[in-house]
Amino acid sequence: MSRIRIAPSERSVSRRGILASALALSACSLAGRVRAQAPQPATTPITRPIPHSGEPLPVVGLGTAVSFPSATNAQRGALKAVIDALISGGGKLIDTASVYGNAESVIGEIVQAGGTRDRVFLATKIEVRAPKAAAEEFERSLRRLHTDKVDLLQLHNVSRANQSLAQLRDWKAAGRCRYIGITTTDDADYDAMEAIVRREKPDFVQVDYSINNRAAEKRVLPAAADAGAAVLTALPFGHASVFSAVRGKSLPEWAAEIDAATWGQFFLKFLLGNPHVTAVIPGTGNAEHMTDNLGAARGHLPDASKREKMVALLGL
Repeated sequence: MSRIRIAPSERSVSRRGILASALALSACSLAGRVRAQAPQPATTPITRPIPHSGEPLPVVGLGTAVSFPSATNAQRGALKAVIDALISGGGKLIDTASVYGNAESVIGEIVQAGGTRDRVFLATKIEVRAPKAAAEEFERSLRRLHTDKVDLLQLHNVSRANQSLAQLRDWKAAGRCRYIGITTTDDADYDAMEAIVRREKPDFVQVDYSINNRAAEKRVLPAAADAGAAVLTALPFGHASVFSAVRGKSLPEWAAEIDAATWGQFFLKFLLGNPHVTAVIPGTGNAEHMTDNLGAARGHLPDASKREKMVALLGL
């Protein structure tokens, strides 16, 4: 068995101290959510096609690694409000994992009770395990999610270039998942990630990517583009560090040119300005933040020159 790391979407436990950063996010993002004077454009949310099928996917989804794993019964109402906000705002992608505590069960119960399974794109992950253990883990995920198939099944935390997606392909052929993918949020594993992407050509690649963490642009994103893989960006707020960098600062006036009304939208639009990115999956347990994040899927996106200006603004 390979080493296990809890990763994408905003890990609840990791060697980088995600939990501490998540707490910082709650405080820092309050400042980052203060709206500019310009109103948010009332346009249809942007979608991008999943390359291997052409199916349109809304470009802003929901990560569940921090707020969902240990939710109490009292907190589940707030998390239902988050999922309701996602759906009502035109989003559908919910990303989770078998190792995100009780997140799969919380999501499954909310979606089942709301009768919204056909309105969400459920993505989960299983760890790198022996085939029998992997099969048991996947079956447990399906039970927790109250579904007989997921939209996307990802092999979590790939770390060796020879790791195979054969078992996931078998499940896809059997109709247990519609798409398959791989994930990492550790740049030490980018060599393995690139090798697997180029050999296996998965439907999806999930990688850590933010305005202050752009290492994935060098090899992982180009490899995904060459393989025709959709790209999901985990940790799009960089463990909350992007909000810390702009604490107490106002958005520049030119942010209105890309229809960014808050810092959160500014950071997400930077990522979406990269045409290789299919969707961003910021984590939140706050319905207002979910709605704000969805604002990044509306209006204009930055072109290459504007993205350079955004990086320069932060002194990166």
